[in-house]
Amino acid sequence: MKPQPAATWRRCPPDRRRRLAAGRAVYPSRVLSGVLVAAVLCLAALPAAGAQEIHSEHFPDGMPAGTPPSNDLVIRDLYALSANDTTRFADWVAYRLTPAEVYGELDLARDWRSDPWLDADETLEPSGPDDYSGAYQAHRYDRGHLAPLGSFVGSTAASSVNYYSNIVPQTAQLNRGPWRQLEERVRELVLEHHEVYVTTGPLYDGTPMPPLPGADEPHTVPTGFWKVVMIPGRHLAAFIMPQQGFSASSPAAFLVSVDEVEERTGLDLFPRRSGGAWDGLEARVSDSARWQ
Repeated sequence: MKPQPAATWRRCPPDRRRRLAAGRAVYPSRVLSGVLVAAVLCLAALPAAGAQEIHSEHFPDGMPAGTPPSNDLVIRDLYALSANDTTRFADWVAYRLTPAEVYGELDLARDWRSDPWLDADETLEPSGPDDYSGAYQAHRYDRGHLAPLGSFVGSTAASSVNYYSNIVPQTAQLNRGPWRQLEERVRELVLEHHEVYVTTGPLYDGTPMPPLPGADEPHTVPTGFWKVVMIPGRHLAAFIMPQQGFSASSPAAFLVSVDEVEERTGLDLFPRRSGGAWDGLEARVSDSARWQ
């Protein structure tokens, strides 16, 4: 467990600032009359003495800590994310899955959209022209979901995962291979255990990846991705998958410890958890048989 920095914020409406300044902010996201009510806490610098607690069903053990103070925190009905103004991609995305989200028959078209909660210069965009134009032809990049579209077929809010703040350039080899298999296995676990928490995000180590040829904003394409899966009271597993240079197709080949994910990302993924038994879980690599 790493030290948690002071929570920071900017461009928040006055009423939200007052609630934050009171020392605790609880923003349950919900759907009212078919309209998604999203909570966005935008990050900039508060003094350490003004550290805030931010609560969401997507990260019950505390908001992941260690992101830059300029990041934007976006909390929606289906997921929460921390958008990085420099890379133009989320540093982490967290979401809770139950059978209600995972199983259904919604028609989930990939209707790409700009994130309405972020400024145009803070994220990539699908128009004027699309920043992903020519990406597959040039580098075999897919538009990869961090919170996966296929995990929300039971939710009327599923289209929100198509915002470009939740999208990353993933090589087709990864996106259509072990990454997809891992997403499918997580959905199977939801059916078995009824509640699963996932936190996922990019890595920026190793050989740099080429940029998107059609993007007009500076950005940094991730060199790999990580995912941490938690079944409350039962299981904790972590994975790191590179964008290229691998031959394995099973998620089990990419198992690592949570400690390794935190070391390579600089994040503390469970800031409210610490101590003997939990530290042991974070140091352990999950049994590969579960992930074949």
